[in-house]
Amino acid sequence: MKKIFAVAALMSSAMFAESWTGTIVDTSCKTKDLASHTKQCVMGCAKSGLGIVLSDGKFVKFDEEGNVKALAALKASSKDKDLKAKVTGKVEGDVLKVATVEMM
Repeated sequence: MKKIFAVAALMSSAMFAESWTGTIVDTSCKTKDLASHTKQCVMGCAKSGLGIVLSDGKFVKFDEEGNVKALAALKASSKDKDLKAKVTGKVEGDVLKVATVEMM
């Protein structure tokens, strides 16, 4: 019975998830030139928190779990610049509760 509720909860949260494409950046550097922003900088400044800058320039901050997922995706990526990603999740207030991060 618990498994049924767990599956239902996962399915309902997935149905309400949205996706965004943009550039992963730390909050300290969100207003800097993203084209030259490096993975090393993001990793070094990650304590300030991470988020995504969308094509319209809007910055959306990740929740703590999103920070962990984004760091893992960055570490696994061979990219050093142009840190574009597809992120799924749900915005709650001014924070994105991240479900997945996929580097592009």
